[in-house]
Amino acid sequence: MHPKELRIADFRYDLPLDRIADYPLPERDASKLLIYKEGKISEDQYRNIADYIPAQSLMVFNQTKVVPARLLFQKPTGGMIEVFCLEPSNENTAVQSAMLQTERVIWNCFVGGAAKWKENVVLSAQVDNLVLNASIVERCNGYFKIELSWNHPEKCFAEVLQIIGKIPLPPYLHRKAEQSDSIRYQTIYASSEGSVAAPTAGLHFTEAVMQSLNQKSIQQAFVTLHVGAGTFAPVKTEKMELHSMHAEWIDISVDVVKNLIDHHDNGIVAVGTTSLRMLESLYWIGLKLIIHSETDFSKIAVSQWDPYEMNLRVPPKEALQAVLNWFSKHESDRLITRTQILIAPSYEFKIVRGLVTNFHQPQSTLLLLVAALIGEDWKKVYDYALRHQFRFLSYGDGSLLWKNDVNLIR
Repeated sequence: MHPKELRIADFRYDLPLDRIADYPLPERDASKLLIYKEGKISEDQYRNIADYIPAQSLMVFNQTKVVPARLLFQKPTGGMIEVFCLEPSNENTAVQSAMLQTERVIWNCFVGGAAKWKENVVLSAQVDNLVLNASIVERCNGYFKIELSWNHPEKCFAEVLQIIGKIPLPPYLHRKAEQSDSIRYQTIYASSEGSVAAPTAGLHFTEAVMQSLNQKSIQQAFVTLHVGAGTFAPVKTEKMELHSMHAEWIDISVDVVKNLIDHHDNGIVAVGTTSLRMLESLYWIGLKLIIHSETDFSKIAVSQWDPYEMNLRVPPKEALQAVLNWFSKHESDRLITRTQILIAPSYEFKIVRGLVTNFHQPQSTLLLLVAALIGEDWKKVYDYALRHQFRFLSYGDGSLLWKNDVNLIR
């Protein structure tokens, strides 16, 4: 079945509100870990995850860093307007570049209280002597283009957000960010600013866990995919054909591609759905590089239906080698582009064999991804987690899922 024909109602389960974790556990690696392999389920804690991953495997982590993308402005009349920065309005501007801009930026944003914000009114927010101004450039379908400017031109946008912005917790937590969230809603290895949501599978990893991986000769690689607010967007259409998948920026180094080629036969484990989407996108990027002699942005970027409608197939290492050749040809050590890939049942995995991930919302594209990996056993996994008191969503517990190669959809 083509994923366009999938009915999102078939990926529903009952998630009681009291099973959503409002706060993280005091210790990151004390979270429960569900292990699924070959149809069997067991459980442990994250601090022991190395026991369930073969030596010489490669684990790939998303090192993106959450930025304080939630901005509060006060109207002249005293009311508050909330601006949630999503992504640069120019789709060809990488998040990393937009974060380094000075004086002014234009971003696509969600706006809370927009009906009370007149278009000719400039709003301001101030911390100490830093003043941030916001004005409406354009009202779009579901979001706004907002111009943000500030009075200290020597500061880049990332610095401004750090001073004035607040951590954007997921909307389903239904609480304001607290001081502890600035630490706990980041992975310990976060380094590249640009996400408006954390790659939550990585929140469970500690220095001790990373050391246990090293002791077992489990290799680690770090990539960057900046998580957008679209990761929380519900599927509102009956069939997936009418759902528009959100696009996200990926940033990968030449050394990581070499690592993937070297370790493909040993097994690659993605830490988080964002890492998985980026790794699988690399295969389709490599395929596009094989097909097209030119390598402009539009030819490299991965669209929603590419995996299901591109006719050419090559072995994964051949596709990765094409990406490696791109680095050599362009004398570059980084590849930055966008992916809109939708991974859903009938998808054939090319790079990833295992996935570390939290438990996701019903009827979400993330749940579709899990179903693509382990088939209809996703229902068995989620039923087990609910019956055994696992905590769900961003601050909850998680799982280690191994690809189910037999009867993906029964």
